[in-house]
Amino acid sequence: MRLKQWEPKKARIEIIPMIDTIFFLLVFFMIASMAMTTMKGIPVNLPKSATATDRSPVRTVVTVSTKGNYYIDKEQVAFEEIAPVLSARLKDNPKMVVVINCDKGQNWGRGIEVMDEAKRAGAEVLTIATEPKAAKG
Repeated sequence: MRLKQWEPKKARIEIIPMIDTIFFLLVFFMIASMAMTTMKGIPVNLPKSATATDRSPVRTVVTVSTKGNYYIDKEQVAFEEIAPVLSARLKDNPKMVVVINCDKGQNWGRGIEVMDEAKRAGAEVLTIATEPKAAKG
């Protein structure tokens, strides 16, 4: 009786665990890059809104700070300069979204004045920055 000679198994590279690892790294880097996005406005305490959504088109943030100062994308401006600066930016991008970022401690009359200035500059799309309300649980 003749015995079959033992042959060592050939080495194989399994690709499925590598694919799992690549997908894990892809998800990790996507989530990490989303956390690295920067806000163009000055940080203020925003009011809460149940219907707040995030928009991704080109936008300019006009901020009324806690102290009543006006900013356009973190650059301090006088109230009279808001319309001319926005008008110049709207010439470059007419579909630009103007975000009104008014501290909740401010009188909203100032926020309305900023909205009027943005409309006077020719902005078609205005939005008000808010924080989403915490979910009741």
